[in-house]
Amino acid sequence: MCRILFIETDTVLAANLRSFFGQLGHEVEWHVNPQLAVFSADDNKPDLVILDLMLAGRSGVEFLYEFRSYPDWQDLPVVVFSNVSERELGQSISSFPHLNISAYHYKPQTTLSQLAQTIDKVLNLPRHETVHF
Repeated sequence: MCRILFIETDTVLAANLRSFFGQLGHEVEWHVNPQLAVFSADDNKPDLVILDLMLAGRSGVEFLYEFRSYPDWQDLPVVVFSNVSERELGQSISSFPHLNISAYHYKPQTTLSQLAQTIDKVLNLPRHETVHF
């Protein structure tokens, strides 16, 4: 089991992701507001962050700059899960080495099972059986 901090504005996706990862035994703390997500990270000590780049009031990249400024969160794995492709972003994640992004998934081309496989890989967890959702 791992604790996942999920920062996402889409409530339907958030509910589905929480349910899916709950079936895999993970605990998901979901926030729309990036600032509340920082406070939650302080309280709940997540093992991994899943982050959308399109957030309410600020971009996910701005959030990451702030998040990485805290010593406790500099090495915490972050998986970007966004409707913004790397091509639309105009750069690949390798252009942001100081933000330490573990993986980048484009939502329209990524299933929750693929996202789960990435999380297992990033956290060195045993692979889960496919959960049908």
